[in-house]
Amino acid sequence: QVQVVESGGGLVQPGGSLTLSCAASGNDVSIYGMGWYRQVPGKERELVADIIKNGKTKYADSVKGRFTISRDNANNTVALQMNSLKSEDTAVYYCNVDLGRDLRGRPWREYWGQGTQVTVSS
Repeated sequence: QVQVVESGGGLVQPGGSLTLSCAASGNDVSIYGMGWYRQVPGKERELVADIIKNGKTKYADSVKGRFTISRDNANNTVALQMNSLKSEDTAVYYCNVDLGRDLRGRPWREYWGQGTQVTVSS
């Protein structure tokens, strides 16, 4: 079992910055992928950014150039630095971790955090 805990959400003005943090813990666990998703009411949860163990990253087109994902493999933590925030970034952000993926990139075992609200508003 893996526990996933996020922190760092809150209210920020448009154009501002915010950093989300996430820590995964569990006995003898080896985390492969770590990522951030977001969801607004009435819409599906969407990938924001993803980083695998070798440091390869993937971003949603809507956040490229504004958000940066990073991870600390030794401590199983991942952070999302969000700059130039827009009102459309308002959502509940979820941390996701997986223990490995199949050949199509789908995680075979994944865990989610409880979510943290990010509100971008003046």
